Amino acid sequence: MERRRARELALELIFEYEFHTGDDSGAIYENALECREFEDDGFIRELFYGVTDHKTEIDEKIASCAIGWSLSRMSKVTLAILRLAVCEMLYLPDIPFTVSINEAVELAKKYDHDKAPAFINGVLNKVAEVEGIKERKK
Repeated sequence: MERRRARELALELIFEYEFHTGDDSGAIYENALECREFEDDGFIRELFYGVTDHKTEIDEKIASCAIGWSLSRMSKVTLAILRLAVCEMLYLPDIPFTVSINEAVELAKKYDHDKAPAFINGVLNKVAEVEGIKERKK
């Protein structure tokens, strides 16, 4: 499966998790495998569980870099995209952060409102700056 498609599927799960935070993340993932056209994929699994396992830390990074915006003020789609990308940036060092940002912007263009891509780009660049994330060589 292409990584772009895997990110879209992970985004769906992360978005769904926002509405079922009291539920076990494993149950959400297993339900997706059983009830949807959803292929078990290591990258999807890594992104979804990366976000759910580190949600508090990821949200703190987003909140500190989204100047003037609280998480509750952001659309659920925007927040899910930001969480996915910050997870990649912090926990998947084999992915260049510029790729994570670009893919997040592309997801926003496809699934979010017109102003979301620029907002997401700005927040993620700030996260990279604050965290001292440099371009990673493959």
